[in-house]
Amino acid sequence: MGAGNASSPLVRVERVSKHFGEGGSRVDALRDVSIDIFPGQVVALLGPSGSGKTTLLNVIGCILDPNSGSMELDGERVLESGRWLRSNLRQLRLDKIGFIFQFHNLIPFLDAADNVALVLHLAGADAVSARTRALELLEYLEVGNRKSSMPANLSGGEAQRVAIARALANRPRIILADEPTAALDSKRAGIVMDLLRKVAVDQDAAIIAVTHDDKIFDRFDRIFHLRDGRLDTETTGP
Repeated sequence: MGAGNASSPLVRVERVSKHFGEGGSRVDALRDVSIDIFPGQVVALLGPSGSGKTTLLNVIGCILDPNSGSMELDGERVLESGRWLRSNLRQLRLDKIGFIFQFHNLIPFLDAADNVALVLHLAGADAVSARTRALELLEYLEVGNRKSSMPANLSGGEAQRVAIARALANRPRIILADEPTAALDSKRAGIVMDLLRKVAVDQDAAIIAVTHDDKIFDRFDRIFHLRDGRLDTETTGP
């Protein structure tokens, strides 16, 4: 199990709502959702299609503007009454959040190390420190031997590990994962989830995943079930 409630939450969502459209075509994707997620926790957002789980992940990721509600990320109040408190959301994402997707989205003409280093270059790191950090992360995730391999020559599990390394490049403590194991078989899915737990523990981070993958449900500390835009129930892992 991950960290308990003794520490302050890394993610605090307070009565967040989001709708699309107006009038008769209005769809309420999120309705007054409030959750706290703590350091060291690996949590899942579950629910049927249209339940609001991806919308919630995108709000936490500062990608989607909510209509109302407030939010704190890693101790910083970033949203108040539906209004962002930072003008540069791209920098906010670089500062606080790492993203992992179902498909690794690695740049095909860069090798594994350069795919990770690119994120650091975008954040202003010099070439030497970016390369050093990229190699450290690949070793940490046990794919250091594939540092010079192009994405097309990596297995699905190896490519996903490189994608996780890229998400960790700027040392974020909040990692958002959208169906991170859907393209993997059971064995590789388990390995990826074990690596994410290692990240959560070693870096005192919070991992938040949208998933339909029932073969990894036992890897989560907490599972938030959403239905019709509302937080329906919460269950805890084994």
